[in-house]
Amino acid sequence: MSKELISSKSKQKNRPNIEFEHYYTENPTSELIVRNLSLRLKNGHQYIFKAPSGVYGKKRIDKASILLIENVKLTNEKVLDIGCGYGVIGITLKKEFPGINLYMSDINIRAVDFSKINSKNNNVEAVIKQGNLFEPWEHEMFEIIVSNPPIVAGKEVLKTLIKDSKEHLNSNGKLFLVAYHNKGGSSLELHMKEVFGNVIELEKSGGIRVYMSIKRD
Repeated sequence: MSKELISSKSKQKNRPNIEFEHYYTENPTSELIVRNLSLRLKNGHQYIFKAPSGVYGKKRIDKASILLIENVKLTNEKVLDIGCGYGVIGITLKKEFPGINLYMSDINIRAVDFSKINSKNNNVEAVIKQGNLFEPWEHEMFEIIVSNPPIVAGKEVLKTLIKDSKEHLNSNGKLFLVAYHNKGGSSLELHMKEVFGNVIELEKSGGIRVYMSIKRD
């Protein structure tokens, strides 16, 4: 068996049909299959991640996440990667900007488990918690929040993510979201403008946009 592919080999004869199970679920029931995926940035830096089934980006690291990573400039901020999946965005930002304090969370238990594995494998220190949206961070404030949000979760979840992001940002804090503009991104952009009073398209490529809003007093 290839080192790139690990399977639990379970027969699943008596298990329910899980073909349409979304990654935005708390406890995936799909057979665990893990791939080693490589991320190479424009600056030549390369990172390896273990990507499990039942989590977004299980077959490849998506272009949207890479575009977001390459357009966020940091120094020593307190950064939250919300809906972190198996940790690609947060971990890569920590490697690129070692001075940041990294926090990550996801509703998906399997995603959180592999965020911890990938953090360890990439020698990254991070506070990683499981929970829906900002439930794990009730009393925490941040200077930067980044996310490749789960479009499949629906508009109400995404609106809540944006509204609660503002409530968890310090003054002049920034929210960065990335999405395909014609597949939900335009709605995200409009709601960011409504909530924050400002939004800019920081970058666009192949239909993908990176949106940024700043919390003003």
